[in-house]
Amino acid sequence: MPPQETELKLDVAPSALPQLLRSVARNGHAQPRSKNIVSVYFDTPDFQLRKAGFTLRVRRDGRRRLQTVKQEGERAALLARNEWEQAIRGNQPDIDAARGTGLKPFLTKKLVRRLKPMFETSVRRTIYPVRDGITEIELALDQGRVVAGRKSSPLHEVELELKTGAPVDLFRLARLLGQDVPLQLSLRTKAERGYALLEGKQPVPVTALPVGLTNKFSTGEALQAIARACLHQMIGNQPLIRIGKPEGLHQMRVALRRLRAALSLFSPILTDTQSQELKSQLRWLNGELNAARELDVFITRVAKLVESRRHKPELAALLKDLRRRRAQAYAGVRSALSSFRFRDLVLNNAAWIEVGDWTRNADALVRAFRERPIVGTAADELQRRCKKIRKHGRHLRKLSPSRRHKLRIQAKKVRYAAEFFAAAFPGKRADKRRQTFVTALEKLQDTLGELNDISVHEDLTAGLVQDANGNGSKHRVRPRKAFAAGRLAGYEEARTASVLRDAERAYRVFARVKPFWR
Repeated sequence: MPPQETELKLDVAPSALPQLLRSVARNGHAQPRSKNIVSVYFDTPDFQLRKAGFTLRVRRDGRRRLQTVKQEGERAALLARNEWEQAIRGNQPDIDAARGTGLKPFLTKKLVRRLKPMFETSVRRTIYPVRDGITEIELALDQGRVVAGRKSSPLHEVELELKTGAPVDLFRLARLLGQDVPLQLSLRTKAERGYALLEGKQPVPVTALPVGLTNKFSTGEALQAIARACLHQMIGNQPLIRIGKPEGLHQMRVALRRLRAALSLFSPILTDTQSQELKSQLRWLNGELNAARELDVFITRVAKLVESRRHKPELAALLKDLRRRRAQAYAGVRSALSSFRFRDLVLNNAAWIEVGDWTRNADALVRAFRERPIVGTAADELQRRCKKIRKHGRHLRKLSPSRRHKLRIQAKKVRYAAEFFAAAFPGKRADKRRQTFVTALEKLQDTLGELNDISVHEDLTAGLVQDANGNGSKHRVRPRKAFAAGRLAGYEEARTASVLRDAERAYRVFARVKPFWR
C-alpha cells in the first residue's frame, strides 16, 4: 500500500490570524518553530500529470531538497492521500526516484522531456506541535503567495497533519479551533490553487463530480465515495454564490439534494443518532437556499413573458420588485454561508464521511449491510424505488400537487442512484440501458418539476397580490401590480394541462424501459 499523509486543510482570513494565534496559545500548545518553504510544481504544458491525478513538486526547505509526488484528484479521500516523499539533490525532479512512486506508469521519455516548472508556492510556515496523550498533531500555519509567472495570489491556510493517533482527533482539534476562529474546511490543495492561477479562469459552477466507485466496493465504501463527491460540489460553489450567481446556488442545491438522496439510499446502515443530526443540518441549509432559488426560476419565467407578451409595463414593474426580493434572499444566503452554523455543518459532514459513528457501528445487522458488496445493495434499491414510481405514476392526473411533488422527488432519487451506481454495472449492454433509463427519468423529472414550478409560482403570485393590496387596509393599493400578478397567475394556470400531458407521456416511456442492473 502506498504511503499516505493524513491531514485537514482549513482556510483562514488574514484578519482572523491574530485571533487564531491567541486560540492556539490559549489551548496550551508547545512553542512554535518557523521556516521559509518554497515549492516548485512541475508538469507538461498540457498538464498531463494533473490529468492523471498526480502532482510533482520539488521543495526547498533550508538546505534540503525534497521531491514529493501526491495522488490528487477530486475523488480522493478528504483526509488521506497517497504521498511519496524523497530527499534529492538539485532543484530539478529526480526521475529515477519518481519511478518508485505512483507516477511510474506515466513517466515515458516523451513526458519526461516535456516536464517544466509551472508555478511555485512561497510561504512562511509556523508549526505548532499539539500533543494530547498518544495523539500528536502538527498544526502548520502557512502565510505566503502562489506565483505563476507574473500572476500571484495570497495564501493563508492551516494544515492539521496527524502524526500519531486517530483521524477523529484531527476533527476534534478543528472543532476546538473553530469555536474561537472562523475557520472553513478547504478541499483545495496548493496545487489546485496554482493551476487555477495559471489558467486565469474566473470561478465556474462546480457540477456533479464523478463518484469513482467500482463493483468491488462495499456498501460503506460506496457511500463514502458518493458523499465526498457531494461535499466537493457543495463547497466548490461558494465563490459564485458570494457574487450572486444563480448557477452557483443551483449547483449547491444539487449537491445537497444528491447528498440527501444518498442518505436515503443507504438508510439501512445509517441508524445512528449522528446520521440523523446530519440530515437535520442539511435540511436547514436547503431551507436557507430555497427562497433564492425559487425566485431565480420565477424571475426567468417572468422575464420571458415581458419579452413576448402584452402588459409589458405592468410585468416589467413586477419583475423589478421580484429582483429586489431576490437580492434580499441572496443576502440571506450569504449570511448563512458566513455563519458558524454553516462552517460547523461542513466540518461535521466531512467528519461524518470519514470517521462517523456509522462507519464503526458494531450492530451485527448494520455491519452486514455495510460490508455487503455494493452491486447487491444498488440493485435492490433501484428495483424497489422504480416499483414505487411505476405504481404512483399510473394515476398521475389524479394526484394532488403535493403528491406529484413527492413523485418527482422519488424520480430524482432514482436518477441520482443510477448515476451513483453506474460503475457497479459495467458492460456495453448495461451502459446503453442505463443511458436510456436515465434519459427517460430526466424527462419525467423535468415535466414533474415544471408542474411543481407552476404550483410554487402560484403561491408566489398570491403573495405578490396580497402585498400589492397592502395586506389589508394599512397600505395603499397598487392596482397595476395586482393586475400584473393576476395576469401571471393566468399564464401559469394555462400551462398546467399541457405540461400534465407531457408528464403522462414521459411516465409511459419510463414504464417501458428495461433495468440496467440485471
